[in-house]
Amino acid sequence: MSDYIKNKMTLEAVAKRAGVSTATVSRVLNNLEIVKESTRRRVLQAVEELNYYPNLHARSLAGGRTNSLGVIVSNICNPFFVDVFVGMEAAARQRDYEVLVEHTNYSPAELISGVRSMIGRRVAGLALIVSEMDDDVMTEIANSSIPAVFYDVGFPGSNITNIRVRYEVGMQRMVQYLFALGHRKMAFLGHHASLAPLEIRKNTFIDAVGRFGSKVEYRTVLNTDHPNGAMQAVQELFSSGFRPTAIVCVNDYMAIGALRAVRALGMSVPDDISITGFDNIEFTEFTYPPLTTVNIPRRHIGEIAVDALLRDAQGREIFIEPELVLRDSTGPFQAR
Repeated sequence: MSDYIKNKMTLEAVAKRAGVSTATVSRVLNNLEIVKESTRRRVLQAVEELNYYPNLHARSLAGGRTNSLGVIVSNICNPFFVDVFVGMEAAARQRDYEVLVEHTNYSPAELISGVRSMIGRRVAGLALIVSEMDDDVMTEIANSSIPAVFYDVGFPGSNITNIRVRYEVGMQRMVQYLFALGHRKMAFLGHHASLAPLEIRKNTFIDAVGRFGSKVEYRTVLNTDHPNGAMQAVQELFSSGFRPTAIVCVNDYMAIGALRAVRALGMSVPDDISITGFDNIEFTEFTYPPLTTVNIPRRHIGEIAVDALLRDAQGREIFIEPELVLRDSTGPFQAR
């Protein structure tokens, strides 16, 4: 017996127990407001008594959409993206939606594949929390008319909301803070610098130290978005002969690796070298020492994304200004 037939029979059993039509049961289960409250309570009681579980797949085939939202992230291993997902999931659950997730590993081809997969699943809305973008992705989403949220990439449209963080503000404040502590040799540690949101952080660092002219020497070094990548980058940096007194990391995930790498080189943080992150993921309070970073409200971003997808509020740009979070991984320059 097919799932559809079994589901239909169970739907009829609920209708019989509640003394209503199967159409009324369907309206209640789909949260339509055209059912009287007394009838709704009677149907929900029958559902509970019969231990009925709706066939979500059958519902999507009948209604053309699911009670699912999609989110595609660049790197599911990076806690930043996990935090955004957690924020989305909590907000979606309050509205009786679930969240499906895919990740791209920063690949535009994987992003296109993920978007097509989500559209094929008939999600009710799609959030792209990614650093990469492709014209084909913009076209796919525009043609689908699916409500969408882009984080840091793309442009707003009739069915698209953009959430943007003012990375320049956070990075400028970090460099100015380190300069005020007396640091005159700084390094930027990053990854995928050709991707726009990450390029903004690197270029803003270069611009910020450049404002101090010859007073500040700097280097940039890139590797993969992982603590191991950060460790390799730090080793490369010191092998080059440049010895910074402060390392500014593109994100906290890499800063965790940088902390370990400098200790492996026999240095102390922050006495010998200061290290900073970006994002303020939860782990940064528990590193040794706790990490100075820039706060981006990840879970709040997830909540904003769900609200935009379900309130039909597309076509907007929402700006978020990050703030410095000062902890023990930074300190005054100490001449040796």
